Amino acid sequence: MRRRFDHLVVELSVAVGCVLPRYALWLRMHESGLNPEHLSREQALAFCDAPVTAFLGERGLALPSRARRRLLREIQRFDPNVLSPYERFAQG
Repeated sequence: MRRRFDHLVVELSVAVGCVLPRYALWLRMHESGLNPEHLSREQALAFCDAPVTAFLGERGLALPSRARRRLLREIQRFDPNVLSPYERFAQG
């Protein structure tokens, strides 16, 4: 689901402490053989390994081990079928 990709971008940006380019991450996912529009939990978790490390390395960024564990935990427990408080509020 696209919401899973959106969540991954936000959580990864928080983990490294800066806003990451969505389109570049989108392209990297396609290069890795993944479709960000239909991303499963398992695919998102697998992407957080070597592909994310390479993506961040190209930008001079690194993901400390504690931040990586937190990222994986957040990706693991995210349910794209449940609206976030922000999304619920935006619906009015």
